[in-house]
Amino acid sequence: MTASPALSLMFQGTGSDVGKSLIVAGLCRAYANRGLAVLPFKPQNMSNNAAVTADGGEIGRAQWLQARAARATPSVHMNPVLLKPQTDIGAQVIVQGKVRGTAAAMDYQTLKAELMDAVMDSYDHLRGRADLVLVEGAGSPAEVNLRAHDIANMGFARRARCPVVLIGDIDRGGVIASLAGTHAILEAEDRAMITGFLINKFRGDVRLFDDGYRFIADKTGWPGFGVVPFWRDAGKLPAEDAVVLERPSPAAAEKIHIAIPMLSRISNFDDFDPLKLEPDVLVEFVPPGWPLPREADVIILPGSKATIADLNFLRAQGWHIDLLSHLRHGGRVLGICGGYQMLGRTLYDPDGIEGPPGQSAEGLGLLDLNTRFAATKRLEEVSGRHLLTGQPVTGYEMHMGRSTGPATTRPMVLLNDRPDGARSEDGLVEGCYLHGLFAEDAFRAAWLRELRPGRRASTAYAGRVDHLLDGLADHLERHLDLDALLQAARAFRNLP
Repeated sequence: MTASPALSLMFQGTGSDVGKSLIVAGLCRAYANRGLAVLPFKPQNMSNNAAVTADGGEIGRAQWLQARAARATPSVHMNPVLLKPQTDIGAQVIVQGKVRGTAAAMDYQTLKAELMDAVMDSYDHLRGRADLVLVEGAGSPAEVNLRAHDIANMGFARRARCPVVLIGDIDRGGVIASLAGTHAILEAEDRAMITGFLINKFRGDVRLFDDGYRFIADKTGWPGFGVVPFWRDAGKLPAEDAVVLERPSPAAAEKIHIAIPMLSRISNFDDFDPLKLEPDVLVEFVPPGWPLPREADVIILPGSKATIADLNFLRAQGWHIDLLSHLRHGGRVLGICGGYQMLGRTLYDPDGIEGPPGQSAEGLGLLDLNTRFAATKRLEEVSGRHLLTGQPVTGYEMHMGRSTGPATTRPMVLLNDRPDGARSEDGLVEGCYLHGLFAEDAFRAAWLRELRPGRRASTAYAGRVDHLLDGLADHLERHLDLDALLQAARAFRNLP
């Protein structure tokens, strides 16, 4: 690692979901494979899919994956501002891993100006520890209505003097107009930060886009760094945004069928990625308006950023009735974190953690326990074992509630030598606070055998993720000019 501050390169998009997170993850692995010390960075993220870091905070799940791609230890400095939506107009604000408070969308626009110092502090922290920092923007710099006090795109790029590569998504159409239009509406100082562009998610013969590629370069004056064909394994890596969740085709009769309701504030849905990679398992995310399938082997209630609101949402879909029918026919139910809390008798929020102080809600009554929300958030990496199978489990806790009651005398797991979770007397309903429950291969295999004795061996999940990251890195090496990207970063640093 060099003694001087790291090179840096920022990837912004012409819109949301253009593939910024995966591009950065793939480049983290590709440059790490070249022997560079690489670290990811995202100034501001909005996601309810988060991970706990070894330095005691939380970051967006995409930055956790990018750190893994870079073979680096995840740190709160990789995502210094994390917004976790609780309502359509408000979010919990996490700064350098810790809860700062909650803010309505309009109020946050003012608060952003106060957060730039934390963003720059984290960025400088990483630059002193790497050869290359790869930065991911948020949304699009074309959202000029949000330009004032921006800390996620051009506001950060100009403050940090970090060159920008603009990503266009050809799969959604209009990529020429989106790139040329972004060039047209940016103010001159912002436009000057862009060092080039790339095209993502191309399907078919890339030569058909040669004229379009040249048109963009001629119209904008930006050089192109390449056209990335659609990578079909993208859906097998952990995703950050719930928009990627899809219903699969109907389950084959021989597959283990796991159904998960898509709550309005679903969080940490990547808990189920290891299950999705199992060849004899079908994971079905059930959208609002659809019934939970009675024939499923197990229904899992996932985490939620607004548990009481999502409990009401669950009832509004009629899913509470579907759960009872599922249990009457011998099905099983598992709750994780917020989903575990919903399985109890009551939820009480005396301090207004999720809404007005003093609100309470009647739970589903499937476990004899009660949950009380508290202002102190538990953020901790944990390990232990699943009591029924005796298999090891690892992951993290990330919650602001405490659950007590008779059912907790039948805990589901031991975490750091303390009991956690609960099981019903008949064993059909259980839950715990452990995110990442299914990542351990031996536990996942044993749990699935409980559902379907005689099933095949489990997939090696951690190795599979690393294999996919290597495949993504190879894909980008073939289709992007990685040498030119590094040279663009060097040239920009040398500008006066």
